[in-house]
Amino acid sequence: MLGKVYVHFRQLFLLSGVSMAPGNLDLNTIGRMQKEEQFKSRIRRIRYGIIIFTLISFVIFIIIAALAVINEGLSDFIGNLLRINLYYMAAALGAVFLSYAMRFPKWHIYLKQLKVRLDLKKSFLIYMSMYSMDLTPGRWGRAVVSFTINKITGAKFGRTFPAVVADNFTDFAGFAAVAIVAAFFVNKYILLSVVLIVLMFLPFIFLYMDRPFRYLRRRFGESKRLAGFFKAGNLYFRNNRMLDRKAYLYSMVFTVPSVILIGIALYFVILGFGVSLSPSYLPIVIFIYCSSTLLGMASGVPGTLGVTDAALLGYLSIMLPIGFGVVAAVTILFRIATVWFVELFGFISLVFTFRYWN
Repeated sequence: MLGKVYVHFRQLFLLSGVSMAPGNLDLNTIGRMQKEEQFKSRIRRIRYGIIIFTLISFVIFIIIAALAVINEGLSDFIGNLLRINLYYMAAALGAVFLSYAMRFPKWHIYLKQLKVRLDLKKSFLIYMSMYSMDLTPGRWGRAVVSFTINKITGAKFGRTFPAVVADNFTDFAGFAAVAIVAAFFVNKYILLSVVLIVLMFLPFIFLYMDRPFRYLRRRFGESKRLAGFFKAGNLYFRNNRMLDRKAYLYSMVFTVPSVILIGIALYFVILGFGVSLSPSYLPIVIFIYCSSTLLGMASGVPGTLGVTDAALLGYLSIMLPIGFGVVAAVTILFRIATVWFVELFGFISLVFTFRYWN
């Protein structure tokens, strides 16, 4: 088992080329080799990006901890971390996992409309493996699932890619819907929330609407920086017509409750530190989670690293009756739950999908 895992990770991250005899280099072989080399280059960038952003995440945690130590002393900060109620932390992790599992039906709807047939077990495992790539820029590393589906069903990469794009878009749309409702509910930062939502949706306007995309491609089609964006758009528009509007509307039924559930996970983490916070604060906590995440999404930073962490520190300190030491501890553990815990079960799912790569 470990040997197979090693081989597939080598295929994914090291991507050793297939040796070919010089006599076999016909035009088809050369074209295939060029595509393989382009794919290798992209995967190498994904690999290095994940390593870099992993290191950045730990540096951010160290900075947050240092700020807490400066404000309240080392012993108090360590005491705050150690007093976490493990039952509340387990409840938070359970809420996070359930939140992501709740989004699975929309993924299965997309695949059905794209006429890709997978049994529920394989579909769920492949769906969960997407989250192993959430630290990649724009989450585009999630497209690895199209490669897995190709190995199982033979469906071309471009045919299933719209499901990846649609899943990203509806995740963002769910955050936006909950964030704006929560902003009106708490009657704070409404304008900021609207501006962030607009900024967040701008890239999707050019990716989801054919005419703006064609205009952008005419103007900037030669740009190397936007080459990946245009390639993704071309793939999407060649296959997206198989997804109708009902699929997007149905997906919001699953996305909106899942976003609220992660807000509840933040509430559990806060309670876990012994903070007496009545359920009446729950809308404020959900607003804090959504607004912090929106700031991170609008920044475009992979995994919303740094930006969401800083926003959580600020919002929690301003809007809740909590000392900075507890705020720092809550931020660190909540980000572990929503970033690294998610990456972990995504990574485990990815390992299990390797069996389909043969």
